[in-house]
Amino acid sequence: MTQILKMAYRDLLRNKRRSIFSSLALGIGLALLLLMASVISGEMRYSMETAVKLQSGHLQVRAQTYDEAKNSLAFEDLIANPEEVAARIKSMEQVDEATPRLIASGIINNKSETNGVRLFGIDPSSSANKAFQEEILSGEFIKPDDRSGIMIGQALAQKMDLATGDTVNVMANTSNGDVDQQMFTIRGIFTTRTPSFDDYTVLIPIEKARALTKTEGRASLIYVLLHDAEQAENVSKALQTEQMDIVTYLEMNDMILQMEEFSRSYMVVIYLIVLAITATVIVNTLIMSVFERTREIGILSAIGMKGTRIMSMFFFESSFLAIGGIIAGLIIGGLMVYYASTVGFYFGDVGSTGLMIGERIYAYMRFNDAVTLTILAFVVALLAALYPAIMAARLEPVEAMRGGKN
Repeated sequence: MTQILKMAYRDLLRNKRRSIFSSLALGIGLALLLLMASVISGEMRYSMETAVKLQSGHLQVRAQTYDEAKNSLAFEDLIANPEEVAARIKSMEQVDEATPRLIASGIINNKSETNGVRLFGIDPSSSANKAFQEEILSGEFIKPDDRSGIMIGQALAQKMDLATGDTVNVMANTSNGDVDQQMFTIRGIFTTRTPSFDDYTVLIPIEKARALTKTEGRASLIYVLLHDAEQAENVSKALQTEQMDIVTYLEMNDMILQMEEFSRSYMVVIYLIVLAITATVIVNTLIMSVFERTREIGILSAIGMKGTRIMSMFFFESSFLAIGGIIAGLIIGGLMVYYASTVGFYFGDVGSTGLMIGERIYAYMRFNDAVTLTILAFVVALLAALYPAIMAARLEPVEAMRGGKN
C-alpha cells in the first residue's frame, strides 16, 4: 500500500501545473459553496433575531380571540389585566422580560404627506425596548408619562420629511370602532436598520395609546423575552390556559423557517452543479494521466499488479488532489466568510419579501454546513476518479505497452 501511495504522489508531481490547477478548481468551488451556505444561514439567522427583538419576542401571550392580522381593539380580543399577567410571567426563572404592548392601526399626516402606520403602545421603561433605543438618530426616547410625544422610524421620517420637534396628526382606530385623532410631537427618530419595520412604526407610551384608542387599561399582548430561546416551548406549555393563547416565536415566524427550508433545498442543486463542474476538471486530469502512463500501466499489469491496485492508485491521486483542494478551499472560503460576516453585503430594503431583514446581510457559518460541504467535496473528488480508474484497470497489458509513450 505504501508503494501505491508513493506512485500516486509521484505521478501527480509529473505535471505540477495541472495538478495545482485541479486542486484549485476544487478549492475555489468549495470556497464559493461555503460562502453561499454562510450567507443563507446568516440571512435566516439575523432575520429571525430581528423579528424576535422587534416584533414577536420569544413568546406572546394573547387573548384566545385576538387576531394579529386585524390588530383588533375590541375588549373581548384584548387582555384585561396585562400588568398583572406580565408580572406573573416575569417571575418565572426562564423569563428575561415580559411587558404589555398595545397594537393599533393608524394614520399619520402632516401638511403634505399621509401614511398608514402601526402604533406600538409600549412601556418606555421596559428593557424589551433596547432594539429601539440602540440607535436614536435624533432627539430622545419617549418617557412613560409623556402624553403628547411619539417616536418614528428613520424610513418614515425620510418619507414624510419629518424631524425631531415636528408636530403631526395621528389618527387611530378605537375599541368601539370609531376613529380618534390627536396632535403629537416627534420626540425622537430611531433606526433598527430594518427599513421594512422603520417605514411604518410609531412608538407611543402605552398609557397614551390606551387613552387614544379607548381600551381602558387593556393590552393586545404580553411580549416575552427568554434567557434561552430553546426554552420557548417549555415555557409556553407552563403558561397555557383556557383564557390565554401562548404563541412561540417559531410559530409566529414560520415564514422564515419555510424560506430557510426552501433556500436549503435550492442550494443543494447549486452545490451539486458547482461540484460537478469541479469534478470534470479532476476527471480530465486523471484521464490525461491514464493516456500519458499507458505504457507504465501495461508494464505494471504484465508483472502481476491487479486491476484493483491500479484503480486504488488513481483513487489515491484523486484523494491527494481533493486534500489539497479542500485545504485551499477552507482557507479561501474562511477569508471570504470572515469578510462577509464582519462587513456584510448591502441589499437595501428587502422588506417586500415578508422577512425582517436589515439593510445588510451578514454571513454566519454553521459548523455542520462546513463539515458537510467538506465531506461532500471529498466524496465527489473520489467519484470523479472512478471512470479514469476503471479505464486504467481495463487496459490490456500487451496493447498498453505497444501503444504507450513511456
